[in-house]
Amino acid sequence: MKNFISLKNVCTVLGICLFLTGISIAQKSLPAEKAGKIGQPTGKIAFIRNGDVWQMDISGQNQDKVCASANADGRLSWSPDNKTIAFTRSGIVDYKSPDMLGGKHKLYDIFLCYIDSAYANQRNYWYRITNDLGNRGPEWQKDGKRILFWKDMNANKVNAESPNYQICTMEPDGSTVVLLRKDWQNLNMNYLIAPSMNDNGDIVAVYLNKHRQVGMVVMPSGKYMPDMDSLLVVAESRQGTIAPSWSPDGKWIAYISNNLKKSGLFITSADLKETYLVSAPPVSSNMVTLAPSFSPDSKWITYSTNDGSIWIVDITGKGKRRLTGPGPDKNPAWSK
Repeated sequence: MKNFISLKNVCTVLGICLFLTGISIAQKSLPAEKAGKIGQPTGKIAFIRNGDVWQMDISGQNQDKVCASANADGRLSWSPDNKTIAFTRSGIVDYKSPDMLGGKHKLYDIFLCYIDSAYANQRNYWYRITNDLGNRGPEWQKDGKRILFWKDMNANKVNAESPNYQICTMEPDGSTVVLLRKDWQNLNMNYLIAPSMNDNGDIVAVYLNKHRQVGMVVMPSGKYMPDMDSLLVVAESRQGTIAPSWSPDGKWIAYISNNLKKSGLFITSADLKETYLVSAPPVSSNMVTLAPSFSPDSKWITYSTNDGSIWIVDITGKGKRRLTGPGPDKNPAWSK
């Protein structure tokens, strides 16, 4: 990485990403007048339990195993018609070279499971849509025609010294993969990971600097190529803001703060000017640093804690309740 960052680059990215100087995480809740009317939550929540994909009613009742995959790992995403769930399965490569050196790294690919199959008691059926061992974090787009995800370009290299993460889209059958940034030859170990996209095509992602998740950045639709040095400045201004997720109405970005002094679930406005605390970590547990998920009306959020519990809460921080756990549950995703 360069030893300096030009003022021109900094100003360009600050303008593109709609950041203002002096933004900090505020420990205050969203006022009721800004939240609008909040009704009772509806829909279903998918989640991972012991590596399998499950679903349940919004009350936490009628829990049902959808897919007995045994190694589901990471973000889940419902298709717009709520008939299919995109999910990641993980594995690992562990190699020893002839000179007895070696190492290990995780492998990921994206699969689909089907609600109708579960109802027909066919829980061992799933469909693989990627196969080069580095793909994860699927997020189905509203029109149903594309899935956003991120991939490690080096995952299928047994002796890769480091990952090479890129943000991509693909069609639901895994075809027509498009790399949204043209920096796949990046050798500086600075990457964007864990993306989420709104209906306008704006992307929020987390800046990864030499294996350290710095903070989130926003790139407007079609303007995905700010240089990485300038994006690092933006990410540093929001240190600890990770695991972002856009609300369906595009007004909010939910994220997890792993700042020990200001940890919790937060939302920030689309222009990143307003930030509100939604839920502090429960006593004796922490937030799982994976993307929370909004209800279809953008008024409620589901998230998980490291004691294996799944929770819901409205965007003002009220109505919080535990749906499952403590136990082995994680990665909740609200149906569309």
